[in-house]
Amino acid sequence: MNITLEENMPYALLALVVMGVFYGTYLVKQWSQKRQGIKTMQIGSRKDSKIHMVETLMGIATVGIIPADLLSIAMGWSHLGANARFTGFFVGMLGDLVFLSAVISMKDSWRAGIPEKDRTKLITGGVFAYSRNPAFLGFDLQYIGVTLMFCNGLTVMFTIFAVVMLHLQILQEENYLTTTYGKEYLEYRSHVLRYLGRR
Repeated sequence: MNITLEENMPYALLALVVMGVFYGTYLVKQWSQKRQGIKTMQIGSRKDSKIHMVETLMGIATVGIIPADLLSIAMGWSHLGANARFTGFFVGMLGDLVFLSAVISMKDSWRAGIPEKDRTKLITGGVFAYSRNPAFLGFDLQYIGVTLMFCNGLTVMFTIFAVVMLHLQILQEENYLTTTYGKEYLEYRSHVLRYLGRR
């Protein structure tokens, strides 16, 4: 779909807002925890080769999607019409809101990756009462939203890669949480669904 620079500009600004709110939330929270002496980024710190591999690939996917999205925005690469693109903005902003709610609910228990020794409190309140993985849900919605706004082979490929790797990370974290928290986590898991909803 050929669109002019003027036609693309509103979508470019909206996509940058979605990305700015999301990554701003991520970086501010990480900076805040660093000031308290908390190491947030623990991706790839485990010695277990399977965990290390999944976390490394997840890191590549979640970092690689940023330049892919920015290049698509800069070049105006999109194959969808206005309705889908505006829908993408709302999906992306919903992702931002879900992610922000997760970060607030986690307080100082938020970690990126499965920690080797750093045991935190199991969070089951706030948005976690409705989703066991609201931060990952926020990531997915933000990625899908930007992809709807700038839908092309590059953004679709990176979005699928990132969503799959985040899902594999969730499966690993579920094993870790079961081992670490035992009955407390299993009880929580029996009431709250992996992505969204309650039993």
